[in-house]
Amino acid sequence: VQLQASGGGLVQVGGSLRLSCVASGSTFSRYTMAWFRSAPGKEREFVSSIRWSASGTYYGDSVKGRFTISRDNAKNTVYLQMNSLKPEDTAVYYCAAGNPITSTTRSISAYNYWGQGTQVTVSS
Repeated sequence: VQLQASGGGLVQVGGSLRLSCVASGSTFSRYTMAWFRSAPGKEREFVSSIRWSASGTYYGDSVKGRFTISRDNAKNTVYLQMNSLKPEDTAVYYCAAGNPITSTTRSISAYNYWGQGTQVTVSS
């Protein structure tokens, strides 16, 4: 599976962005999809994940209530709608694919495939 993330950019505090991640290959619908982010000087952080059937979605505490993950299996695409953006949301955002169990859905090691990342910068 190859992943291509897009949609990042520069936005003001309180603004919104929608990230997209398109996957190649016919098995997209079998994977849990996730978003992680890396900020300078910080470890890569779990943002959100969605199970293959969209029956389960998970969020990191810092984005809960502001970000929404969704997927369209017909388009091999996962989305991350980001609202009420804060300066601390500034990071490179990566999409990932894997088959974690529920207890490991927030773990980097649970994902086998990664996209190249898209930069999100929130200015104050």
